[in-house]
Amino acid sequence: MELTAPRMQLVAALLAVLGFVLCLAVAGQIIGTSIQRTIIVFLISLTAIAAMGLYSGNSGILSFGHLSFMGIGAYAAALLTLPAQLKSATLPALPEWLATTQTGLLPATVAAVVISMAVAVVVGLAIWRLEGSAATISTLALLIITHGILIGWRDVTRGAQTFFGVPRETTIWVAAAGCLIALVVVRLYRDSTSGLRLRAGRENAIAAAAIGVNVRRERFIALVLSAGLMALSGALIAHFLGAFSPKKFYFTDTFFLLAMLIVGGMTTITGAILGAVVVTLITEFLRRLEGGLDLGFVEIPQVFGTTQIGIGLLILLALVRRPEGLAGLKEWEEWLITPHRSKASPLPLSPAGTEPLEAKGVTKRFGGLAATDQVSITVKPGEILGLIGPNGSGKTTLLNQLSGVLRPTDGEITRGISDLTRLPPHKFADAGIARTFQNIRLFPTLSVYQNVQAAALSTQGGKNSRARVAGALTWLGLEQVAELQAGTLSYGDQRRVEIARALVCQPSLIFLDEPAAGMNRDETDALMETLRKLNSELGIGILLVDHDLGLINALCHRITVLNEGKLIAEGTPEEVRKDPAVIEAYLGTSAT
Repeated sequence: MELTAPRMQLVAALLAVLGFVLCLAVAGQIIGTSIQRTIIVFLISLTAIAAMGLYSGNSGILSFGHLSFMGIGAYAAALLTLPAQLKSATLPALPEWLATTQTGLLPATVAAVVISMAVAVVVGLAIWRLEGSAATISTLALLIITHGILIGWRDVTRGAQTFFGVPRETTIWVAAAGCLIALVVVRLYRDSTSGLRLRAGRENAIAAAAIGVNVRRERFIALVLSAGLMALSGALIAHFLGAFSPKKFYFTDTFFLLAMLIVGGMTTITGAILGAVVVTLITEFLRRLEGGLDLGFVEIPQVFGTTQIGIGLLILLALVRRPEGLAGLKEWEEWLITPHRSKASPLPLSPAGTEPLEAKGVTKRFGGLAATDQVSITVKPGEILGLIGPNGSGKTTLLNQLSGVLRPTDGEITRGISDLTRLPPHKFADAGIARTFQNIRLFPTLSVYQNVQAAALSTQGGKNSRARVAGALTWLGLEQVAELQAGTLSYGDQRRVEIARALVCQPSLIFLDEPAAGMNRDETDALMETLRKLNSELGIGILLVDHDLGLINALCHRITVLNEGKLIAEGTPEEVRKDPAVIEAYLGTSAT
């Protein structure tokens, strides 16, 4: 799997992670026992936060249920390391193979990770179609269900009672090793092909699907990986405490880990570390304060719940003042080290596919409203086809059906021998169809290069991705702004980025939905020249939707006109301008 970050930044990040963990481990070895315990708990918590960030930070779906996987990992590993005599005495109903099995910490941890990932596969399939808040609520349900199972499965977990006798084998070096593994895996995942695709889906799922990203699959992969790392943290905490119960993996610890994630920033490893440090220090201070404090000149009485109140206020403060967390949206090295990517020779853009796209009798109903009604249209490579009509005539709805965003209620969409009518949206890019949107749908927190790179890696199996990216950026004149954050560019430049992102997919057909909207005259003229070059030099067919009739007449070989969801005219610009039905649709009556 290709790594998408500049090499220098990635090396610096991994070295910093290694140095940070080693310094903590050495400090814990030197300092007293109580501080060492705090550092071990910190390292295990950081392992869990990194795992939660792998899923929530990259997908944008806040998960309340990840402590379920931590609990599964803790109990699974503990059952394998628990002495056989103790198991037979305290858990007599265990299956014989489990009752007689006793392993070391390493094989038990590996088994716990595998079991948790298997559970995550089942959970991921169950919530596959859920989006946004529905997905978040489903993770809360997972936490409650898992807690109920841990309490109810008394023959294996001892129910609500303490599960004791676990060998205390998590030393500071074991915790440091586990933490280092988690941080490295999460950092590499973030800048892997899968991680970049998922971050694109987090920014805009519809646009990500349009460039070939299967957002649901990428979320599923992230969930399974993060579950494995949560199981690792569970095994470590179980063998540090030696005794625990299901409440250890319920709301209280979920609250504290989410606080660390939100305060530091859930999208980066830098944020995970900052959040863990800040919340750990504040928690330690508030716990001492909670028991009362004598400062000599004043005595502070005991106030139960001080820790929870303080952390709750900290979360509110972070959400109000720093909603993106203390670290923001970038890793520390992305702020400090200028990205230098090895140069790739621009690959000549060669559109794939020569067959026309044909829609026959396409109808889309929303309840009793027919947004498009029996519309038939053909879009050919090498031709610029204009699609016009008054506001509300169904232009964007038709475009959404032709590009897979919406499925037609009736009718069929074909390209050559391929039926595209029921094709998933992310498959259209590899069918040679790319598009832009009426309202610009970039991935605003990613760089211009990453916007285009995500499309290149998600189409044509990722072949020649670097060369294709270089070619698209060169074509649109975006080399100088390639490392800038896409959301900070001017409106005209953002439009060019969106076209470059579509172009890197090597389409033979591009659908442009009001590309000139919001542009000044100079920007519109530059856009017209770009579209002419795409059509004349590359032979790309363009379906152009716009209200700028000057632009449409100047560019299009043919024009199709919609009104109230129905096709009312089709022909050359000259023929359409004289059509009585078109005149009536725009001006009210044919006489006028």
